[in-house]
Amino acid sequence: MTIMSSLSPRALSAPESGIVEVVNYARGREGLIPLWVGEGDLPTPDFISREAAEALTAGETFYTWQRGIPPLREALVRYYQRRFQKTLSPENFYVAGSGMQAIKLAIEAITSPGDEMILLTPAWPNFAAAADLSGARPISVPLHFANGKWRLDLDRLEAAVGERTRALFINTPSNPTGWTASREDLAAILALARKHGLWIIADEIYALYYYLGGRASSFFDLAEEDDRILFVNSFSKNWAMTGWRVGWIVAPPAIGQVLENLIQYSTSGVAQFMQRGAVAALDEGDGFVDENVARARANRDHFCDALITTNRVETLKPDGALYAFLKIDGVTDSRQAAIDIVDKSGVGLAPGTAFGKGGELFMRACFLRDPAQIAEAAERLRAYILAR
Repeated sequence: MTIMSSLSPRALSAPESGIVEVVNYARGREGLIPLWVGEGDLPTPDFISREAAEALTAGETFYTWQRGIPPLREALVRYYQRRFQKTLSPENFYVAGSGMQAIKLAIEAITSPGDEMILLTPAWPNFAAAADLSGARPISVPLHFANGKWRLDLDRLEAAVGERTRALFINTPSNPTGWTASREDLAAILALARKHGLWIIADEIYALYYYLGGRASSFFDLAEEDDRILFVNSFSKNWAMTGWRVGWIVAPPAIGQVLENLIQYSTSGVAQFMQRGAVAALDEGDGFVDENVARARANRDHFCDALITTNRVETLKPDGALYAFLKIDGVTDSRQAAIDIVDKSGVGLAPGTAFGKGGELFMRACFLRDPAQIAEAAERLRAYILAR
């Protein structure tokens, strides 16, 4: 028996990230403009880092509350009251070691091996991989793409529900497509979940990155107290904290002990000094978030306009999230195209093959960067596209 054959089949089946593959191919190249991963180029603001540093210096380095320190859970209550007009209790909140861990814990809490979880694709690949690693089977329901726009086919979604379906994973605004569910979409999804007794895992991490005014519609706008919804979220995008790995779950208090147990047996909680920084982000960071959203909107407009005018890119400006999802004429292998674009234009894009069914012919570009870099990337890509 070889070392590899002695490993768990579930671990061996974990796929290599198609995004990371391209990053590893070109990481560190001089002059490269990296639009491949979902993060901006601004460091964490000083008011957040300073709070964490002071807590670290003060010795807040011991084991802490599994569910999250009380000041952070209370700050999350204030955040949802302010941004979502939703009154919640600290007992609704559970701090996780990143949005990714929040997703993994949510899936583990509501599925058993052999159960099915439906997700809308194209989708961030970690959703399906997290289900696979938990023993659940991810079922893809592709969004419909026509005339540069993505939309949900509710009949196709309901047709995917089977005897083993336990959850619907709904990411809106969507990574990578920018599809943003309308209030009517959310009401229909919620009605479907109620009809079949399903959980909803709601990933609304990009809710504030909404370019039609205000924030995106949320299940919070429609949910009733007994609805089976787990909200997963992260500090990464709003407050430039991708490297901190701090996220949270909003859940019914009745399942709080279950979530605390899952946290205990995975990370045993998030470092207290990091949570102090997260409190500062929530309480003092509204201005920073609003500036980031405005920056993203301006970059979206410039980047998409520049590529659409080539008449060789099929896309529209996304309503939400941080990504242009581009269908370039003549691209039939987006993985190879991502390598080719790196080599010939010095722009790093994520291949659509990484995002599952419906994404194979597309390329994803994150536009939350310095406007000068976005303008330069757009010009390089225009030249590449027009030279094809």
